[in-house]
Amino acid sequence: MTDTAALADENSDFVRNLLWRVGLRCIPVLVISYTVAYIDRVNVGFAAITASKDLGMSPSVFGFGAGLFFLAYLIFETPSNYLMERIGARIWLSRIMICCGLVAAAMFFVSSTTEFYIARFVLGVVEAGLFPGVMLYLTHWFPRRYRARYVSLFAAGIPLSSVIGAPISGLLLQLDGVLGFKGWQWLYILEAAPALLLGVIIWFTLTDSPAEATWLTPQERDWIQRTLVRERAEHPEKAPRMTLLQSLRLLADPRVIVLSLVFFGTGIPSYGLAIWLPQIVKNFGLSNIETGFVSAIPFLCGTIAMVWWARHSDQTRERTWHTASAGILAAIGMVACFWTTSPIITLIALSISATGTFAVKGPFLSAISESFSETTAAVGIAMVVSIGNLSGFAAPWMIGVIKQATGTFPPALLAVGVCAFIGGVAMFLQPAPKPQPV
Repeated sequence: MTDTAALADENSDFVRNLLWRVGLRCIPVLVISYTVAYIDRVNVGFAAITASKDLGMSPSVFGFGAGLFFLAYLIFETPSNYLMERIGARIWLSRIMICCGLVAAAMFFVSSTTEFYIARFVLGVVEAGLFPGVMLYLTHWFPRRYRARYVSLFAAGIPLSSVIGAPISGLLLQLDGVLGFKGWQWLYILEAAPALLLGVIIWFTLTDSPAEATWLTPQERDWIQRTLVRERAEHPEKAPRMTLLQSLRLLADPRVIVLSLVFFGTGIPSYGLAIWLPQIVKNFGLSNIETGFVSAIPFLCGTIAMVWWARHSDQTRERTWHTASAGILAAIGMVACFWTTSPIITLIALSISATGTFAVKGPFLSAISESFSETTAAVGIAMVVSIGNLSGFAAPWMIGVIKQATGTFPPALLAVGVCAFIGGVAMFLQPAPKPQPV
């Protein structure tokens, strides 16, 4: 090993070039995979434009069924992360994508409310572990100083799924009647196919750890491992590897409680938009194709905000204010929808909310990964993400129930804004991570 590699600090050209190469190897396939998986997760919102009528589903029934995916997350995500640590990220993430593709395609055959409920729940079971698994995987490759920007690039798959998927879904609905099938059936099966291919690509592309990365030089592998070991040594918490039973005690840890509350509150607008925005926009009097393109606008704003705000968080090395302010902005946009009936102003307000909603992701997800030691990270991250992802169950159902009771969306969006405000403010209950040495 050369002295240059051994002593290089995080500002050197050696390190920047190294992390660029690592990012180029890992991030594109992970971003694309998560984008595709997320499309398969939320395309139910577009399918519902016509499928709800075909299957006889009321808004509350649809919202409950759409949310069952995330109930399965709560049950299976922590065990999934636990298994990934022992089996290896390459095999486990590949398995997740292939199973997601198969189950998402099976939505083609849904013909009743009961089958819709079952399919949504099973999709949640097989996808459980993808998001926290990648979160954990990135902590094995990137030092804390650079982590938020790479986490945000991966998490950009959330809004990107709608930027890309919304117009495509709108177009696929036009296939209604082709070969005797409904447009929503074509939507499900055609949007599921890429997940199968990506499962194979992950198998041949990802490397479980830097030590196994033959595509890096020995000096590069050594620098990553030394840096991450040093960071873990600087963390004040030390403990032996946790058993599954011991890990359950983390449920009472204040870090898990507070971070889960933040994740839940700020996740409500994220999942509310993902599941219900197509139907909100459809109420503007637009065609299916127009609905697809207009629905992409808030998510495009969110994608830009997510990447820019995460870089700013990294540059300032601050997570708490970056998370809280974005959450409050998301709340302001949602609440504003309650006082307007203009489609254009409503779209602007929803775009503002989406900006805050997705800007939360980079700094907050980095705060999660920085809040736990090496020995508690796998379980701690999975617990926060899985509990927080209950917002994915609560948001669609809550909006559906309020929409059915009031006959309109604005009261439901007001409730979403209140949840986002609580989630943003709750971040102040979590001590800000200590600044890392330059």
